Amino acid sequence: MPAKFKAYKRLFKQKGIISLSLLDEYILKQVGEVFVLGVIIFSSIIFASETFTQLIKQITLYGIPMNIAAMMVILNLPQVFVVTIPISTLFATVMTINKLSLNSEITVLRACGIGISRIAKPVFAFAIVMTFLCFLINEFVVPAMSTQSRHLAIYSLQQKHVPEGRRNFTLNETNSNGQLKRLFYVQSCEDKILNNITVVDLSKDDTVQLIQAKIGKTSGEGWIFDGGVIYTLSAAGKIFNTTLFENSVVNFGIENIGNVVEQEANQFNFFRLMKFIKENMKNSKFIEQVRIQYQIQLHDKLALPVTTFSLALIGIPLAITPPRVRYNRGFLFSVMIIFIYYVVRAFSLNLGEASKLPPFLAAWLPVITITLIGLILYCKKAYRI
Repeated sequence: MPAKFKAYKRLFKQKGIISLSLLDEYILKQVGEVFVLGVIIFSSIIFASETFTQLIKQITLYGIPMNIAAMMVILNLPQVFVVTIPISTLFATVMTINKLSLNSEITVLRACGIGISRIAKPVFAFAIVMTFLCFLINEFVVPAMSTQSRHLAIYSLQQKHVPEGRRNFTLNETNSNGQLKRLFYVQSCEDKILNNITVVDLSKDDTVQLIQAKIGKTSGEGWIFDGGVIYTLSAAGKIFNTTLFENSVVNFGIENIGNVVEQEANQFNFFRLMKFIKENMKNSKFIEQVRIQYQIQLHDKLALPVTTFSLALIGIPLAITPPRVRYNRGFLFSVMIIFIYYVVRAFSLNLGEASKLPPFLAAWLPVITITLIGLILYCKKAYRI
């Protein structure tokens, strides 16, 4: 495979499709290796701090089975990669340039007439490619995966995981205040078939429903009861109505879906989200605060990928160490820039959600800030006499 790859590479060079010098290949190889390491490290940190906590919450609070919750986590990984690609690009840029500086390779190259701008050229090319990759993942992969994760959550809640093979067991469903909303009694469960079911529905304030059925089962549409009766009682126990049924589908547990998965912006790409906001502008349920949040996330779908190039721009001048410095400052600078960026980002987004900043500026202010600082530092470092 390496020999075949080299043959294709020589062919592309002969045809003029690619033209990489030894310097470009040398820098890109180091940047690529550190970038992969950064993606692994930062994705693991985000997974351990946020995604794993969400997994445990879904299992304990909403009764989602372990295998479905794990699948939902995997489907949410592209959303994590969208966040880790910019900071991994910064990490790779700073570590690579700082290493070249410490080994005096930049000094040698400059002595040969190769300036900082030429050295930074492959880094900028890599950052541009990662910018487009981040945008494509956020535009096409994340919406599809987030939608599939939402469907899995809905399916799991409608199936309502029941213990197979148990006899004379009860299930209860509580509201957000911890009060009992529904109580289920099942005589036995065999092959996903529930036998002799009794359901006490306390979800309504003025009435109580008592449902009894011979057979029941779960499906993607809800819970199906066969051959039963529904008693509607008053709070004092008086029977208001009695209804016999042969087949009835009940969507018990569907109210919990809003707590697990909401209609979030990551389930839309840029143009679909723009259309969604426009269609719901006059919707009374689409309150002003929610509209502002969606508009901020709309602009953020473009601002976040562009951050990749901005972080690389500010990373290059900071990574070039003075001649007397003989220790690696790359990792320290990476952590410092990432911390400052996310503080500015959190501050800007919060101001936008509080209507203190326009949605466009709330999303783009961190990118503009990092880019301006990066341009000033880069020009001083690259074009000084």
